[in-house]
Amino acid sequence: MDHSHMDHGNMDHGDMGHGDMGHGDMGHGDMGHGDMPMCNMNMLFTWDTTDLCIVFKHWHIRGTPSLVFSLLAVIAICAGYEGLREVIRRYEISVTVRQDAALRRGSQADRRTQVVKAVLYAVQNFYAFMIMLLFMTYNGFVMLSVAIGAGLGYYFFGSHTKVVKETACH
Repeated sequence: MDHSHMDHGNMDHGDMGHGDMGHGDMGHGDMGHGDMPMCNMNMLFTWDTTDLCIVFKHWHIRGTPSLVFSLLAVIAICAGYEGLREVIRRYEISVTVRQDAALRRGSQADRRTQVVKAVLYAVQNFYAFMIMLLFMTYNGFVMLSVAIGAGLGYYFFGSHTKVVKETACH
């Protein structure tokens, strides 16, 4: 219940029976955080950037310059993801060409190739989920930066791919 609207200025709290309870040194003042601002974690959509932290507590937005730099970094990260996807697509095409040639000669698929493809797949998924965490700041500026980065990445790296994606998150 919110009692902030009530005026308690004229009340005498002297005889409320708290005499020797020793509340003076309980240290509730800064709760151990000093003057360092806390990360503001929203679970609802917002445009507010006050004490916004992006993914890590060390990626803390403290003003307009850090916000602009961070949004540009988010755009670059998301464009980089599309670049990674293009590198993986090209690798798979080259592997397919080599495997087709090897099958015509009677050899089997290379186990090393399968390991490399599995590692690339894991890296791509990790990258995609990190982008999902960027989006889950629920901050409109960060969300727009994710979309802009994905669009720019597709423009620069994905011009030979379908616009429709196979999965929703990566």
